[in-house]
Amino acid sequence: MNKECCCVKTKERTDEEYKKLIHRLNRIEGQIRGIKSMIENSAYCTDILMQSSAVTAAMNAFNKELLANHIKTCVADDIRNGKDETIDELVATLQKLMK
Repeated sequence: MNKECCCVKTKERTDEEYKKLIHRLNRIEGQIRGIKSMIENSAYCTDILMQSSAVTAAMNAFNKELLANHIKTCVADDIRNGKDETIDELVATLQKLMK
């Protein structure tokens, strides 16, 4: 049975925003492949940990950029349109990110 949910939110991104996010993700993907290769080649633990830390920093940078774009566009637009529940959604999102 094919059910479509009418509650799924989407966002139209500018070409620049799309390219920036995809570029960051492509770099992170390459870093992950590098870590996998390091493990396959029996690299030293601390070397792998340093690369893993770099991936974490890269993901944090990705999240910061995406969150900033979200606040500037989706959240601001919803507040302007009287959708105050967006603030609760943002707070819940921030709480999850800060775990």
